[in-house]
Amino acid sequence: MKSVTYSIIALLFLSFSCTVKDQNLKREFQFNNDWKFIRADADNAQSVDFDDSNWRTLDLPHDYSIEDVPAKDGVNQIGPFSEESAGGGATGHVVGGTAWYRKHFTLDKTHEGKIIKVLFDGVYMNADIWLNGNHLGNHPYGYTAFAYDLTDFLNPAGEENVLAVQVKNEGKNSRWYSGSGIYRNVSLLKTNPVHIDLWGVYITTPEVESTKAKVLLETRFANGTKLGKSLTLSTQILNPAGEVIADSEALIELDAANNNVIHTEEEVFNPELWSPENPALYTLVLRVFDGKQLIDQTEEKFGIRTIEFSPEKGFVLNGQSVLLKGGCLHHDNGILGSATFKRAEYRRVKTMKDNGFNAIRTSHNPPSKSFLDACDELGMLVMDESFDQWQKPKNPEDYNLYFDEWWEKDLESMVLRDRNHPSIIIWSIGNEIGERADSSGLEIAKNLRNKVLSMDKTRPVTQAICHFWDQPGRPWDDTAPAFDILDIHGYNYQWKNYEPDHQKDSKRIIVGTESFPKEAFDNWQLVEKYPYVIGDFVWTGMDYLGESGIGHTALDNEAPAFMPPWPWFNAYCGDVSILGYKKPQMFYRDVVWRNSELEIMVHAPVAEGRKEVISMWGWPEEWKSWNWEGNEGLPLQVSVYSRCDKVRLELNGNLIGEQEIGQENPAVQQMDIPMQERKITALATYFTVPYHPGELVAIGIEDGEEVLRQSLKTAGKPAAVKITAECETFEAAENDLAYFNVEIVDEEGLLVPDAELPVEFEIQGDCYVQAVGNGNPKDMKSFQQTKVNTFRGKCLLIVRSNKRANEIVVLAKSEGLTSGTAKVLAQ
Repeated sequence: MKSVTYSIIALLFLSFSCTVKDQNLKREFQFNNDWKFIRADADNAQSVDFDDSNWRTLDLPHDYSIEDVPAKDGVNQIGPFSEESAGGGATGHVVGGTAWYRKHFTLDKTHEGKIIKVLFDGVYMNADIWLNGNHLGNHPYGYTAFAYDLTDFLNPAGEENVLAVQVKNEGKNSRWYSGSGIYRNVSLLKTNPVHIDLWGVYITTPEVESTKAKVLLETRFANGTKLGKSLTLSTQILNPAGEVIADSEALIELDAANNNVIHTEEEVFNPELWSPENPALYTLVLRVFDGKQLIDQTEEKFGIRTIEFSPEKGFVLNGQSVLLKGGCLHHDNGILGSATFKRAEYRRVKTMKDNGFNAIRTSHNPPSKSFLDACDELGMLVMDESFDQWQKPKNPEDYNLYFDEWWEKDLESMVLRDRNHPSIIIWSIGNEIGERADSSGLEIAKNLRNKVLSMDKTRPVTQAICHFWDQPGRPWDDTAPAFDILDIHGYNYQWKNYEPDHQKDSKRIIVGTESFPKEAFDNWQLVEKYPYVIGDFVWTGMDYLGESGIGHTALDNEAPAFMPPWPWFNAYCGDVSILGYKKPQMFYRDVVWRNSELEIMVHAPVAEGRKEVISMWGWPEEWKSWNWEGNEGLPLQVSVYSRCDKVRLELNGNLIGEQEIGQENPAVQQMDIPMQERKITALATYFTVPYHPGELVAIGIEDGEEVLRQSLKTAGKPAAVKITAECETFEAAENDLAYFNVEIVDEEGLLVPDAELPVEFEIQGDCYVQAVGNGNPKDMKSFQQTKVNTFRGKCLLIVRSNKRANEIVVLAKSEGLTSGTAKVLAQ
């Protein structure tokens, strides 16, 4: 029998309270350092007696698919890329395979009598875990967190233990770059036999007013003593400034079972609400006492906010309508591979926010905990997605092999781990599922939705539904039963069906879960026009590895159908590059989203007699550049995107022309034109300009008056290498990263946008190179060498701390140019 008795903090509890508030008990410990690793299978490597002394020693997170593969006779291989890649262009031409990790560790006497668990935030994929030769289990899915209890197999204090992990990334199991290995963080959990369970705290705020918010707490306890227990649960809530603003104790009774759930309630006065503009986070501190002895403690960050969805009001956050400016993101960190370094995860979220996005869809799997922490702290709304397939495969060895046995456990892992994150506003149960409209798929969708809602009823459920490209001839209306199961209705590339579908079903709340970059205006005008269309998620927010070159452009005599062949390895369809820089379509989106009033772009010359063909996910080959040496006197197309009435264009002070801006998109007229041949017509105008070096100026005009201008200047010859550190300091003890942005500049410090020059790095300090890259989607190179060619004048260096405080100095040099230097302090 479980019960709670609320106590009033008065003189009766004064002495007790003063004692307990000063006590702390750590339960989670970083377990990333000093693992042994081999990129091969090894017989009996789970055995304690196995000799791993010749294996490499490394720190997690770690992705072995991004590392160079050894040379092999008769096989075309460059860096991590190999023509023997099982996934080919879909996975970026990298190699998976089987590998082993082994961790030697010794516990001291403070661990005696404790429950010890190991928590993996993600291993790709099919991981088998052993402790001291005892098999703990297998975890197939590469994107969900999981834990094992080590207690029964641990050696006594002072004796060495061996944790062994076999990873099997075999066959064709992914449609994108997955990475391989223990690519997310690992923790060791130490608790007393009676403790708050892993992911056992659930925080909701069902009533929120300007003067007061009700905070409901559901706490699940594990009781390993097999006896009933009378305990005291102490609850504190700290506001975003770190001040205690709620403080109480409750007497609780636990029975001998492991499923004790305790419900308590707190109030927060004058709450500071979480939002993208003000990502205010509160901290819940729970302490459990047996008498005066502290036996467990845990902390949870949470936000106080309200969300509601309706076809009449759309998405409402804290009483205010919010339009979702969304981007789909795969889980990789570009040239780092899939390794989820905290710095990289935060940088990715910050890059998206800096470019005007307020929402991310985690396509097509749960992200790392670090990624969601970044979304909470930086203010990014999230659609948290579970699966890319159910029973029907998209590749022979993908998750379809495990779905029937594992879907429920994997959903539990996702929702229980993630449900306290205020950034998450929607759960997604699938993406472009093969059986989405079949009777089997409808039954699965119901089960998935019900399972999610059994763990969290505060958020709606969706899935991303596409047209029947996989079932030619099947009508779109056959999707209606699938949509009927959902709370929010996700449409992939189907903006033309928003209005007709809403006319058929006025209760439908629509979100564009994927859209093409070239249709940014088509999608966004419907978001702005109709409240029942709550937002748009472009495919994709950032470039990613794999699905190689789906965002390509080519001439009509050489255009590939879908993915260009080797050496393409980067999808190249993102609004933001794999290094974090704006790409051409992002400048257009800035105008569509009203984040910019005017942007000027110049199209690369097209060979005479040829026509540019743009892939479905691509963008015209235009750049924010007026450097086109070798084309003097030849006509170039200049695109100006703007919400002004007119645009005037000048070159070197001479008028080129003045044109009105097309404020509407005659999409209906374009419907019969192949997507690859369509021209952006909304918020756009085009000039033909004979190229001469100098300054090209676009002037925005409203009501006959100049309101703004933007110019492109021809840069001079490359003169120097400019290197800039993104931070002045970084953590020495936590395997932190330091990013260095590199540019080729002229004598005046202006970026040379067409410079493609070799840059070499000399690094002083106790650190090592984690990755080097340039963002070129088909420049296959090692990511681990200290030299790289620039692409469009830029490249990137990432170094990793070596757990020692020191100054790190990076020299960037290129033959014939002045070298650049940057410093950071690891502390």
